[in-house]
Amino acid sequence: MSGTELSTRAGAVRVLGERWLPHLGEEDFVCSPAGLWLALGAVAAGARGETAEELRAVLGVAGEEAAEAVTAVARELARTEALEVATGVWSRIPLLRAYADALPDIGFGALERDAQARLDAWVRESTGGRIERLPLALDGSEALVLVNALALKASWRAEFNAALTRDEPFTDVYGDTVPVPTMRQLVPARWVWTVDGATVVELPCEGERGPLVRFVLGPEGAEAAEVLPAAWAPDERRKPVAAEGVDLALPRFSLRMETDVHARLDVLGVASAIRPEADFTGLSAERPLWISAAVQEALVEVAEQGVEAAAVTVVAMTRGAAPPRHELIARVAFDRPFGVAVLDASGEVPLFAGWQSSAPRYATTRASSSPS
Repeated sequence: MSGTELSTRAGAVRVLGERWLPHLGEEDFVCSPAGLWLALGAVAAGARGETAEELRAVLGVAGEEAAEAVTAVARELARTEALEVATGVWSRIPLLRAYADALPDIGFGALERDAQARLDAWVRESTGGRIERLPLALDGSEALVLVNALALKASWRAEFNAALTRDEPFTDVYGDTVPVPTMRQLVPARWVWTVDGATVVELPCEGERGPLVRFVLGPEGAEAAEVLPAAWAPDERRKPVAAEGVDLALPRFSLRMETDVHARLDVLGVASAIRPEADFTGLSAERPLWISAAVQEALVEVAEQGVEAAAVTVVAMTRGAAPPRHELIARVAFDRPFGVAVLDASGEVPLFAGWQSSAPRYATTRASSSPS
């Protein structure tokens, strides 16, 4: 896949994320646009007819070309240092050989009686323990379960001095002001810019191809869906700050959320694929086969040393007709609701996107607490 094609696929991930954001609410949330695109894209590789055209309108690919696109994007994302990408498919039905062969980086296995325990273990291993179990309780009706996992653990190129962290006021979405642990650092002005009234601060991570983490502070009262896309806005829309350095005040925080994606697929433009009349004959000869569940669990943690993030996206498919489920130091203080986006090394693909509207709290995962 050429650089132009990869850029096109990155654009498709951004579009999917921007369609999704308005439906995640205005309270705290975190999601993985890249994880959802990869999971739906792998399923779309088996779609045909109207179902394929519907998914193509949402993902930019479907049918036979989706497998190549998913493979290429996953491999490109895996070139981002500190990021692990994995996808697995477990099935009770025979899959077409052509479908499996077209997705060489995906593991395939049988969906057996102990599937819940096996998939929970796969999730723990694939996320380094940050997510402990599959965010879906299997009930035996599933004909196929596809799971995508993203896991990231990276250190800042310039760490915050923990001795400078102190309580500072944060005003939440309801107007209440409370003290929260806030990190301080003087960052280069080139790491800060504005996009249509929103201030973006980029904190690069270690490595030649380390992830890029961007924090976005919009105008007061602005909603998440208006603010977060500034994190991946192209260079031509950015305006530099008139300063040689920026005094950054950023709360230490963690966000975790489980999202019923299936309940939002129709508003994203996926309709026939979630009904028994779906056409997935490029995946299996078994009919009817349709998406009966889609759930994502995601987390982002930001502290003095670095960032940790993970996401697990599961798509379950069912057969039959059961019901579905200048010398100047500027100051940027993230002291009110703000957004966070973790992007791949290219800065084009939103791996994770979150919104902190309440008073930030920080609680480490069960994985090791300091990024390496």
